[in-house]
Amino acid sequence: MNKIILGDNQAIFRAGIAKVLASEEDFRVAAQCSDMARMVLAVDTYRSSIVVFASALRPDMADFMNRVKTAGSRAVVIAENGESASSYTSQGVRGVVYRNTTGAALVDCVHKVIHGLTCVQRPADAAHNEDEDAVGARVRDRLTPKEMKIVALIVQGCKNKEIAQRLGTTEQVIKNYLRSVYDKTGVSDRLELALFTIHHRILAAAAAEAVNGLQTSATTNGIQTATTTLQMRSA
Repeated sequence: MNKIILGDNQAIFRAGIAKVLASEEDFRVAAQCSDMARMVLAVDTYRSSIVVFASALRPDMADFMNRVKTAGSRAVVIAENGESASSYTSQGVRGVVYRNTTGAALVDCVHKVIHGLTCVQRPADAAHNEDEDAVGARVRDRLTPKEMKIVALIVQGCKNKEIAQRLGTTEQVIKNYLRSVYDKTGVSDRLELALFTIHHRILAAAAAEAVNGLQTSATTNGIQTATTTLQMRSA
């Protein structure tokens, strides 16, 4: 059984990758990590593993790869689209895949690394990126502003109760909105929705903007409430 250490700061994306890897009979996900401190601890603890980590964790590559090698492990990086694979392979990373990889491609890469090979996925070509962007743009334009905020919060890993609280509504209303979102995006659950959003950068950017607007609104409301309270106290 091959032990896998998985690190990614995006909770639902991490859960999706774990689900894909755990479906393989010869893989066991020994640890899931959301930050580098946990990654380092897992690497030191689970020796002779395959370490699958997101470049978004921003590790000190020299120190991190030294730990990986000392533990007798091998590393596979999930790079962001546009990053150079050579910047990782030159540091000793044995496998490079990109955010828009498929589950099958990721599994294939991990298997190759297990067998002592180096696997570097080619970045998606321009035509493929344009196709992806077209799909993302189409879905973005179909979603209402409220639905986009819900998508953004789903990607952040929020549950329906928390989403309802942040949007000032009920869980049942959120469930109703989610049914509409699933229909418009062609997915069947929140995990698929998060992965779909992450894989389409135009949609992901729109979701990020929506949640930023939500945070700004919450901050503004908080300032207004505080101001009103102060005015009442001084009256």
